[in-house]
Amino acid sequence: MVPRTCIVLLFLLCSFSSLATAFLNLTLPGQHPNPEEVVQEVHRKVNASLARRQMLQGTIKYQDSSCLTGNPIDDCWKCDPNWPNNRQSLADCAIGFGQYALGGKGGEYYIVTDSSDDDAVNPRPGTLRYAVIQTEPLWIVFPGNMLIKLSQELIFNSYKTLDGRGANVHIVGGGCITLQFISNVIIHNVHIHHCYPSGDANVRSSPTHYGYRTKSDGDGISIFGSKDIWVDHCSLSHCKDGLIDAVMGSTGITISNNYFSHHNEVMLLGHSDDYLPDTGMQVTIAFNHFGEELVQRMPRCRRGYIHVVNNDFTQWEMYAIGGSGNPTINSQGNRYTAPSNPNAKEVTKRVETAEGKWKDWNWRSEGDILVNGAFFVASGKGVEFNYEKAYSVEPKSAVLIDQLIMHAGALGVGGRDNNLGKWSSGSNGDGNGLGSGPDYTDDMSGSSSRNNPLPLSSTSTLFSFFISLSSLHAFHNEKIISGFNCFYIYIINVSANLVHKREDREDIRAIESAVFCFRLDEMSSLEHLHLTLRAGFVQHLKGLKVLSEEVMNHFEVTNLNSNVRLGGQNGDEDVPY
Repeated sequence: MVPRTCIVLLFLLCSFSSLATAFLNLTLPGQHPNPEEVVQEVHRKVNASLARRQMLQGTIKYQDSSCLTGNPIDDCWKCDPNWPNNRQSLADCAIGFGQYALGGKGGEYYIVTDSSDDDAVNPRPGTLRYAVIQTEPLWIVFPGNMLIKLSQELIFNSYKTLDGRGANVHIVGGGCITLQFISNVIIHNVHIHHCYPSGDANVRSSPTHYGYRTKSDGDGISIFGSKDIWVDHCSLSHCKDGLIDAVMGSTGITISNNYFSHHNEVMLLGHSDDYLPDTGMQVTIAFNHFGEELVQRMPRCRRGYIHVVNNDFTQWEMYAIGGSGNPTINSQGNRYTAPSNPNAKEVTKRVETAEGKWKDWNWRSEGDILVNGAFFVASGKGVEFNYEKAYSVEPKSAVLIDQLIMHAGALGVGGRDNNLGKWSSGSNGDGNGLGSGPDYTDDMSGSSSRNNPLPLSSTSTLFSFFISLSSLHAFHNEKIISGFNCFYIYIINVSANLVHKREDREDIRAIESAVFCFRLDEMSSLEHLHLTLRAGFVQHLKGLKVLSEEVMNHFEVTNLNSNVRLGGQNGDEDVPY
C-alpha cells in the first residue's frame, strides 16, 4: 500500500506542476492565438477603404461626401448619413485587437443631463457616474457641450459606450477613468485632461458595491486587468501620470484616432518586466497623432504584442517607442519626425536593458518614414519569419499619414486641443462647468486670439438649418427623466457673409450642432416648440461665438417632423462631423 502522505505529496506536485505550466504558457482571456492574423486584417481594411476612396475620386458622390477618408474606422460610420439615429453601429467599426469591444451595443440609451459629480458613493440619476456603474449595457450620450469635473476616479462597469459625438465633452479632475477587471468598453469623442491623483475615499463601482480606494495615479484612462477595450477619437493631455495606461493582464485593446499632447509619460503598456501575464497583452495603436510637447512613452511596452500602425509622431523629447521585458513591437507605416536635439533622434529605446539581452527582441520597422534624422533600431533573430503572415497584405506607406489622421482627436470645434470655452453644466449641475477657469485652460498654445472670428472668403452660399428627431429616446425608468424627446440640430453650408470661421475649424460644411431635449407635454403648441428650439440653438451659437448677430435674424421655422429643413434652401443633407 502506498502511504497516504505519498499520495498527498504526489497530488500536490501534480497540481503545482500544472499551475506552473499554465503560468509560464499564459493565455489571457481575450488574447488572440495568432496576432499576425489581426495585423493582416487591419491592413486589409485600410486597403479596402483607400481603394474605395480612389475609385470614387472625381465622381459626384465623392465630391458630395465628407466620409471617404481612407480611414476604415471613420468611413465605417461617417458614410452612414443616418448615423445620429443609428449610433450603436459604431461598435461594428473597430479594427485591430480591440475589434470585439461591444460597448453598450444592444442596450438602452442614457442621456447625461447632470454634469455634477459631488457624491462618488451615491451618484444622482442623470450624472455620468450613475451611468457607468450600472450592470446592464448602456450607450451613454450627451445633450450638449459639457464639462465634468470628477471628484474621484470614474469606475466603469462592463458593456458601456461613452459617445460624445455631436457635443464637446470634457472630463477633468480627480482620478479620471478607471477600467478595472471589466470588459467591452468603448470611449469615443471626449476630451480627457488635467487628471490628478484622487482616493483615500469610498467610491461606488456598481449599484450594489462601494469600497475604499487608495490613492490613484492620476491617469487619463487606467486599464487594469480588462479586455475588449476601444478608445477612439479622444483628445488627451495634461495628466499627472499616464494619458492611457494598460496593465495587469489587460488585452484586446485598440487605441485609434486620438490626439495626444502636452504630456511627459504618454502611454504605458504592461505592469512590470516580471509580470508574466502581460506576455498575453495585445494592443493596436492606429491612426493617432502624437502632437506637441510630448516627452516619452508613445508607448512604453513591457511584454506583449504591440502593433503600431499609420500614426504620426510629430515630436518627442526623449524617445517615441520604448520597452523592456522582451515585448514584440511591429511598427508599420508610421511617420516619425525627430526633434532638433541631436541626442534624441532615435525613435526607440530599450529601457534599462543591455544590448546582449535586447538584440533578440522582435522590434520591426516596415514602411515607416523617418524625418529630420530620426532612426529606428530594429532587432530580433528570425524577424522575417515572425512577421511573415503580415506580408500577404502590404501595410500602407506613411506617405498616406496626412490623409489617415486628418481627423485625429475629438471631433468638432476645438477637437485637437483641450482649451475650454463655455461649457454647459447640464440641468441640476453645480455650475462648475461654466466658463474657463484657470486650472483647466491650456495656456500653452501661445495665442489668445483663438476665439476671435476670422473672415471667410466673400463667396456667399445659402445656409440650411436642419432638425431631425434623434434616436435618443428617453428611458422609462429613473435613469433618464421620463417623457423627454430629443432633437438633433445642425447647420451646414452657411453664408460666408454672415458666419465667422473659427481658427481651428477644418471643415466649414458643418458649422455647429447640438442636441436639445424637451418634455413635449410642457409645450403649449407646435409653434411653442419651434420657438423654444430656435431660441435654444441661437443661444448655443452665441455662446460659442460662431455666428454674427446678423445671422440670428435669418432663422425661419417652416415645419417640424422627423427630417425638416428650417430656413434657407438648396442645402445638401449632411452630418455634423
